[in-house]
Amino acid sequence: MQPPVIEPAAQPRGRIDVPPVELKWHEHFGVLNISLLLFLVAVLCSAGVLRGSGRDLNYLANIRGFLANFFPPDFSVTGQTLLGLWETIQIAVMATAFAIVVSVPIAIAGAQTLSPRWLVFLSRLLMNGIRTIPSLIWALLAVAIVGPNPLAGVIGLTFYSVGYLGKFFSDAFESVDVEVARALRALGARTIQAFQYGLWPHAKPLVWSYSLWMLEYNIRAAAIVGIVGAGGVGLQLHSYQEYYQWDKFATVLLFMFLLVSALDLLGERVRKQIVRKAVATNPR
Repeated sequence: MQPPVIEPAAQPRGRIDVPPVELKWHEHFGVLNISLLLFLVAVLCSAGVLRGSGRDLNYLANIRGFLANFFPPDFSVTGQTLLGLWETIQIAVMATAFAIVVSVPIAIAGAQTLSPRWLVFLSRLLMNGIRTIPSLIWALLAVAIVGPNPLAGVIGLTFYSVGYLGKFFSDAFESVDVEVARALRALGARTIQAFQYGLWPHAKPLVWSYSLWMLEYNIRAAAIVGIVGAGGVGLQLHSYQEYYQWDKFATVLLFMFLLVSALDLLGERVRKQIVRKAVATNPR
C-alpha cells in the first residue's frame, strides 16, 4: 500500500514568503548598540575616580555623626526661612519670564525649518555657549556686576535659562508642520501673521510645558545661587553652613523640600492637561 501523500499547505492568497535577510557583522552595530558600548567603555575608563583619600576612615560613623547635627531641626528660623523662600520664588519667576521673551526669537533663528542654515548654526552655537556656563557661575558674574542682591540672581538665571529654553523652543518649532504657515505666506499673509496663525497655535502647548519645567528648575536653582550673594534662601544656607548651625540648615532644607515637592506635583498635573489638550486639538 502506498503511503499517503501529504500535500503542502496552501499559501494564503496575497501572502508572499520573504526569506530572512542575513545581516553582515557590522550591520548589527546600530547607533544604539554603539552608543551603549561607548558608554560602557567610558564607565570602565572612569572607575579610577572612585578611589578614596587613602586614609582609614569609618565612613558610616562619619555619616551618622554628620546627620546627627541636623536633627531635630530648629524651627525658630521659620519666619526668616519663609521670607527667603518667597524671595527665591520671585527671583525664579522673573528670570523665567525674561528668559521666555528672549528665547522665542533665538529659538526661531535656531529652528532648521524656519531659518537659513547659517543663522541656525550661529543661534545654536550661542545657545551651546550659554549652557556651557553653570547657573552658579552666571550668578557669580552677575554679583560682580550689580552687587550682592536679588537682581543678580534674576540676571544669572535669565542667562542660564535662555540656553535651555532656546534649545527646547527651537525643537518645538521644528516638530510642528510648517505647511500651514507657508500656505498663509503664499496667500499674502505677512511673516508675523503666518507665524501667529499657522505655527504658534501648534507649538504653544510645547512652549508652555517647557516654560513650566524651567520655572520649577529655576526655583531650585534660585535657592542655590544665593550662596554667592544672589539673593533668596541660599544666603541663609550659606550663613548656617559657615557657623555650623546644621539644625537651622535642616529647617531650610525641609521647607525647600516641601516647596519643590508641591511644585513638582502641581507642574505634573498642569503639563498633563496641556498635553491632553494639545492631542485633542491636533489629532494625528
